[in-house]
Amino acid sequence: MENDALKKLVNSITEIVINQIEEMKITSSKAIPIGVSNRHIHLSRADIDQLFGTGYELTKLRDLKQPGQYACNEVLIVKGIKGEIHRVRILGPERNQTQVELSQGDCIRLKVQGQVRESGNLKGSAPIELIGPKGAVKLEEGAIIALRHIHMSLEDAERLGVSDKDLVSVKVTSGRGGQFDNVLIRAGKGYELEMHLDTDEANAMMLKCNDSVEII
Repeated sequence: MENDALKKLVNSITEIVINQIEEMKITSSKAIPIGVSNRHIHLSRADIDQLFGTGYELTKLRDLKQPGQYACNEVLIVKGIKGEIHRVRILGPERNQTQVELSQGDCIRLKVQGQVRESGNLKGSAPIELIGPKGAVKLEEGAIIALRHIHMSLEDAERLGVSDKDLVSVKVTSGRGGQFDNVLIRAGKGYELEMHLDTDEANAMMLKCNDSVEII
C-alpha cells in the first residue's frame, strides 16, 4: 500500500513538472527579444558627400541584428533650434533620404518638434541640421521619433497570428512590467524577430537589449 501511494505521488509530481515544462516551451515560443535603439542617423548619398567629402564611403563598426544593417564608425553632430548632441552614430547602408531618429528626451533637449512616425515617413517631419567633418546639411524635414515596431519574418508572423502593418499591444513581464500599445508589425523577407524601442521607452520599463515581450 505504501509503495502504491508513493508511485501515485511520484506520478503526480512528474505530471506537474511535465506540464510546467510544456507551458515554458509555449511561453518561450511567443517571446520577442528587444533591441534598444539609441539616437541615430541614416544618410543619403548626397548628404554623405556634403558631410564627409565627395565619394566618401562609410565604414562598418559592427553588424546589427537585422540582416544587411550595420553601425558605422562615423558620427555627426545633430543641431536643433537650441543645443547640439555630439557623436550621434550613423547606421548603414545608404538610404534614398536622410533620416534622424531621436527620442522625445532628445527632442526636448534640442527644441525640436518631433513627431512619432514610421521609419521612412518623413513628409512634413521636423527640420534638423547635421554637422560633419567636411560640411553641414540643413534638412527641411527628416527628424522623427520612431514608432515602436517589431521586425519579423513571414513565418514568425504566421506563427504569432499577425500581419505586416498590424498594430498590436505587447506585454512586458521583466523590469517594471507593463504594456506597450500601438506597436507596428513589420513582417517580410529578410527580417529577424526583434522589437525596437527607443531609450526613453526602454528606460521607462527598465528594459535592456535581449529582454523579451509577448504580443497580447
